[in-house]
Amino acid sequence: MNSTNITLSCKDFGHFDVVVVGGGCTGVFAAVRAARKGLKVAIVEKSNCFGGVATNGLVNIWHSLYDIYNKEQIIGGLTQELAETLINRGYGNLEGTVSRYISFDPNALKMILDELVINSGIKVFFHTFYHSLVTREGGIEAVIVANKDGLGRIGADFFIDATGDGDLCRDCGLESYVDSAIQPPSPCCFLDKNIRSDLGELIRLHGAEFGLEDDWGWGGTIPGLEDINFRADFHIFGKMCNHADQLTEAEIEGRKKIYALGELLKKYDDPGHAIVALSSHIGIRETVHYKTRFQATELELLTGKSYEDTVMRGTYRVDIHHQNDNGITFKYLSGKQVTYYGKGNQTVTRNWMEDMGITCTPAPYYQVPFRILVQEKIRNLIPVGRMLNADRGSFGALRVMVNLNQLGEAAGTAAYCCLDEGKPIQDICGKRVQKELQ
Repeated sequence: MNSTNITLSCKDFGHFDVVVVGGGCTGVFAAVRAARKGLKVAIVEKSNCFGGVATNGLVNIWHSLYDIYNKEQIIGGLTQELAETLINRGYGNLEGTVSRYISFDPNALKMILDELVINSGIKVFFHTFYHSLVTREGGIEAVIVANKDGLGRIGADFFIDATGDGDLCRDCGLESYVDSAIQPPSPCCFLDKNIRSDLGELIRLHGAEFGLEDDWGWGGTIPGLEDINFRADFHIFGKMCNHADQLTEAEIEGRKKIYALGELLKKYDDPGHAIVALSSHIGIRETVHYKTRFQATELELLTGKSYEDTVMRGTYRVDIHHQNDNGITFKYLSGKQVTYYGKGNQTVTRNWMEDMGITCTPAPYYQVPFRILVQEKIRNLIPVGRMLNADRGSFGALRVMVNLNQLGEAAGTAAYCCLDEGKPIQDICGKRVQKELQ
């Protein structure tokens, strides 16, 4: 176990029932669920706001809260609560037809998450970096953090690792693995003026002039910001963003690609194009995974296997960004499978159910059990977020925000159950967590 017992010049930043490290939506939802159960909660976030990819990353989409037929609502909780708040205040829209999703203004979500956390009575540590752990007898006593007040210790009875890369899990020595073909990150931006529909053709004709390949990407509108568009047009390949040097290189390369696209559009589309906002950090999809009692698998996910301790339901398709050929593969619960290469220059369509000889009725949604949050080594730690235990296909579906939001709520609820019953996480009944969430 990689831990520390730093005491020299280390301030006492307080003791809490639960400390959540990482203030993306996953971490926020964990903290709020624990606080609403009456616990004293703190949340540590390295940036200046909550929301992670949804705010500083500019990715302004939460996918459908309903089954694939848009008949049964399968996701509620804080995702629904915040979606309704965004829409009611004019900062969000329902988009699409059958599979309706929520688009929102990321800057407004920052404010709404502030309100949610403060109104829940949670102690906030912004601009605060996790440094190391203080451990004892199979548990964590405190996290050591650094901020403008210096090095400090935050003690707690329970900890939730929502760092994305599993920083606490790493320092606890939990067993981990890396997929042989990680999904690459994407740099994101807001662009002034709509992009013409033949963007792929423009890049094929002129991309080399600006150092750009024909890479798959996507974009969308932002409620309340007319003529401003979200764009995620490129990947950064060959970088493991849980390593400092490679993360730095990915950020620099990402900004270079965004501005190269801007220059291409100014020259060959409209000289009025402008980059109006860059994400504060690159959109990381995948780094390391940590082993827990349950590993999600693609076939069980896509065929809708049910569990007695289900704590998450979803419909978002399996979404695998290829590591090295500018392509992406989607697999839908309906059986449809489609792979796009570049911005539409080549498309391959098939049916994964037919390929596998599966003849049953498509599942209306998929499920994940509580056991995906239970590691075996540390009595008072829950890992939650994109470091989840999943094979390549299931990870491609589970890593999106509406799914991790739910797992965050389950983590906060499980922390409450542990403290309420005086038990380690390994002894908590998943059915109770499920019931508390319901």
